[in-house]
Amino acid sequence: MIFAINEINKNPKMLPNVKLGYKIYNNCGTMDILRAALALLSGLKEDRDNNCTKTETVQAILGHSGSSPTIAFAPVVGRFQVPVISHFATCACLSNRKEYPTFFRTIPSDYYQSRALAKLVKHFGWTWVGAIAVDNEYGFNGIAAFIQAAQEYGVCIEYSEAFSSSDPPDRLQRITEIIKHSTSKVIMAFMSHREIKLLATELCKQNITGLQWIGSDAWITDQSLIDSEACSILVGSLGFTVNRANIPGLEEHLRQLHPSQFPDSQFVRDFWENVFDCSLNETKNTQKQPCSGNESLRNVESQFTDVSLLRFTNNVYKSVYAVAHAIDNLIKCEDGRGLSNKSCTDPKHIQPWQVLQYLDTVSFTTGEGERVYFDDNGDPPARYELVNLQIESKGTIRGTTVGIYDASLPDSHQFIMNKIPGVWGNRLNETVPVSVCSERCLPGTNKVLQKGKPVCCYDCIPCPEGEISNLTDSIHCMKCPTEYWSNTQRDACIPKEIEFLSYDEILGVLLALFSLLGVFLTMIVTIIIYCHKETPLVRANNSELSFLLLFSLTLCFLCSLTFIGRPTEWSCMLRHTAFGITFVLCISCVLGKTLVVLMAFRATLPGSNMMKWFGPSQQRLSVVAFTLIQVLICITWLTINPPFPCMNLLLYKDRIILECQLGSAAGFCAVLGYIGFLAIICFMLAFLARKLPDNFNEAKFITFSMLIFCAVWITFIPAYVSSPGKFTVAVEIFAILASSYGLLFCNFLPKCFIILFRPELNTKKHIMGKKSPNHINY
Repeated sequence: MIFAINEINKNPKMLPNVKLGYKIYNNCGTMDILRAALALLSGLKEDRDNNCTKTETVQAILGHSGSSPTIAFAPVVGRFQVPVISHFATCACLSNRKEYPTFFRTIPSDYYQSRALAKLVKHFGWTWVGAIAVDNEYGFNGIAAFIQAAQEYGVCIEYSEAFSSSDPPDRLQRITEIIKHSTSKVIMAFMSHREIKLLATELCKQNITGLQWIGSDAWITDQSLIDSEACSILVGSLGFTVNRANIPGLEEHLRQLHPSQFPDSQFVRDFWENVFDCSLNETKNTQKQPCSGNESLRNVESQFTDVSLLRFTNNVYKSVYAVAHAIDNLIKCEDGRGLSNKSCTDPKHIQPWQVLQYLDTVSFTTGEGERVYFDDNGDPPARYELVNLQIESKGTIRGTTVGIYDASLPDSHQFIMNKIPGVWGNRLNETVPVSVCSERCLPGTNKVLQKGKPVCCYDCIPCPEGEISNLTDSIHCMKCPTEYWSNTQRDACIPKEIEFLSYDEILGVLLALFSLLGVFLTMIVTIIIYCHKETPLVRANNSELSFLLLFSLTLCFLCSLTFIGRPTEWSCMLRHTAFGITFVLCISCVLGKTLVVLMAFRATLPGSNMMKWFGPSQQRLSVVAFTLIQVLICITWLTINPPFPCMNLLLYKDRIILECQLGSAAGFCAVLGYIGFLAIICFMLAFLARKLPDNFNEAKFITFSMLIFCAVWITFIPAYVSSPGKFTVAVEIFAILASSYGLLFCNFLPKCFIILFRPELNTKKHIMGKKSPNHINY
């Protein structure tokens, strides 16, 4: 401060014809700070010396360095409109203009430091931290701001404790036990150098190591930590502090120090005697030699003369210059830029409230290019260096700058890390430590909070089927779109598998083989019947209807193939209509053969001419008529609401069933109902004719074939309704094949057996022969 005042007084461009003076009150922890402030406010003695008149009241008060003392005296001073500028009081509460209307500072508020520390913690992924503060306003306000900012960034506080150096030992012991049993590995310490040394020493005694300390600017670069026995515990600590600065000429000024300049300063006396190992007090009983008075700091290396790490010292330098610039602007008073009433003041009668108004608008740039100004709350722009406490080659610890923070920049650019390697948790050459309550939830899982614990403590639960999470630490799972399903890892939606009865699977191949086998057997039977069409057995059983029946059976076997494969618009319409028409054609032929048997028996009765009314022409006409009715039903169905392919998304969650919708259920029922109607009539007629007195009574075999046909289709209905997915189609194919095989075997297997293996029975005599009275042929 003295150096800055002397520098200003020598500067001809600042404060012309005005010299700055000072009065220093150094309480050193023993004097009441409020009493010192009141002494400054009460006015100084008027002393005329060399035409220099001292003002009765001070224009500004520089200090105090602590937040708590400042909180005590700043409101009192504020009532007298005297500006107070602190270089080290960081409590965010001092930004309250209502309570501290005249307070300014050249160090950023703890509000910005707390937010910067919270952003630092978040940057390294530490979401589970402990918080310890000094038991005063500085600690409480700082840690409260940190906790609030940390929660905004998703960081949880495991514990928050406070103590001071004057507390009983058991208080420190209790906090040590909390740290010992905690799971967090990062501790935010918002305290002074006194408390951190006490806590670190106690942790060192109990061998509690491996902790990552985050420090406030009150201790992170304090030189007294070098001599602490627990300094090894604090190696690797991170914290923000004000930027380093270079003050030209300060070192030379300090090396010119001599006790004669400050005869009443106990600090200077003790320092001088310690550096030169001599005594300034001749009357004091001491073994040291009296100081000669020729001692000089020119060639002495000490902390006092070391200006390589000027941080908070620069804040004092800026404080003096801020007051000087305010007074300079006040004296030079430009037109229209004066006091609140636009007027200028008499330089010989400057009042503190006038300096206060100009401090609000002061803005200047230091020799190093740093812009100094105050916001509406009296705070400077928040700029910090991120320091990491590392061990030097000499074995001492030193704060190495590893990053910067500038609150005036956009949020995404405020915090920048450089490439200097850091030390973590008093461990060298190791990766960044991990401090989380729960490990991160990988994609495919979501976070579920643990009951009664903070939001950072959670369980990672796999997403349910059909839902995914493709982000780390997802708080919920997203449902896949309707046509998509979650993969095995539950981190991506993939298209659902489309399922239909295809030729690529065993079931489809087997059904196709049985269908082709039916066609093959039908052709074999056709060849056998054709080769023996002139035999009595074939002629007696209406060969024309037999060949038409075999043709319709071939179509029945082939129509089952339309049910296999990917459903299309044409295949959906073809499969049901082809099935309905071919089966009606088949049943019509069987019905015609049954009527022929009945008419033939009636024709043998005396005076009967039934066969004349049901000859070959009438047989053909009946088959065409019965079939034409089914054709009309199918055309009506296809015209009004035909079958169409659709994707069934409701049957299964994980796959899509590609199937044919019936379109009109009434149309499908009409097709099946008509087939069933003809089948029942045919069965009833065949049943009536089963005991007609012929050696080869075809009605018995027709009865049995219709019995199989009806049984198959009656059981088909519940099986069709209850079968899921592609098995519905398989059931329908099975019903078609089973009924077709039943008609083929029951109607033609006995004929082929007689033709091939019992030719002696294939004679007109045997066919027309009468049975004995007590012989019944079933």
